[in-house]
Amino acid sequence: MKFRLINQDGLARTTEIKFERGVIQTPVFMPVGTYGTVKTTTPDELLDLGAEIILGNTYHLMIRPGEDIIKAHQGLHTFMGWEKPILTDSGGFQIWSLSKKTKINDDYVEFDSPVNGDIIRLTPEKAMQIQNILGSDIQMVLDECTKFPATKIEASVSMKRSEQWAQRSFDAFHAHQTNNDSALFGIIQGGMYEDLRIENLEILANIDFDGLAIGGLSVGEPAQERAIVLESLLPKMPKEKPRYLMGLGTPVDIINAVSVGVDMFDCVIPTRHARNGQIYTSKGVLRIKNAPYKNDMMPLDSECSCYSCGKFTRSYIRHLFNCNEILGARLATIHNLSFYINLMKAIQDSINKNEFEKFAKKFIDK
Repeated sequence: MKFRLINQDGLARTTEIKFERGVIQTPVFMPVGTYGTVKTTTPDELLDLGAEIILGNTYHLMIRPGEDIIKAHQGLHTFMGWEKPILTDSGGFQIWSLSKKTKINDDYVEFDSPVNGDIIRLTPEKAMQIQNILGSDIQMVLDECTKFPATKIEASVSMKRSEQWAQRSFDAFHAHQTNNDSALFGIIQGGMYEDLRIENLEILANIDFDGLAIGGLSVGEPAQERAIVLESLLPKMPKEKPRYLMGLGTPVDIINAVSVGVDMFDCVIPTRHARNGQIYTSKGVLRIKNAPYKNDMMPLDSECSCYSCGKFTRSYIRHLFNCNEILGARLATIHNLSFYINLMKAIQDSINKNEFEKFAKKFIDK
């Protein structure tokens, strides 16, 4: 991985992350392909939309289809037919949020499979081994996602465990990595406590990860508390490495995070909301199932040039949703991803022109 800063406007910045499989311009939004697919879309559609990197999830892929099947395909890229970079999350958040019976100690985490109830044990070393088999371009350390709310003692204990796991993940990654172009990112934890976050950052910065992520947010905390954490943390993060905010969020959330220096984002919001009929447009969120759109001959967004907006009316797409036709979810997903990806391009352009503050104000005031 090669990384370079292109321009900085205030704290907002544009950067370039280069892999053998492709170049990523940031700030970037990564569509989420949890099970090896971005729901309802094909890889070719993602390429046409301008996606430069997508996200897969180690937790889900190790359960289904299993690492052996992906290994037989020579990695996740071949398995899912995607040739550009992939980032894989280690699964710490999913273990925290999805498993009903989780046992965690300093050595490992045990959890029940959501598929058949089998007990699965995951260590930092195992998480790295699986991601090596997946062949992802950016791999994430195994961490413990701090619950919210958490007392300071609870957040500190969880953070210390994640620090140990970060070092073990780093050692395992460099001992067994077969793709020299792959990168490993550490994950900053510490709950909503600024001093713990900064302490954790200082320790992870000394491990020399290729990039750093901010975890443990978007877990139900108030937006104001999240903003305080980000505003205290981002100025202290290394300028020469990518900064990834995990699991956030809405377009306004993204713009606010870019304003303090975040480079990379992922979230299920554009695809999940699309499947529920919530459409992101230049004029705000449109709920396509609602009655006012029954006879609406307009495209989803008159300022959008995606396939869905170029070919179909709101009336038709509403009809598809009300008849439970799969095409409705597909067209909505294509549009929402187009909206997000084009938003990131507009953000990049405004930063490179030193006009980000003006752009952000205009967008948020709409």
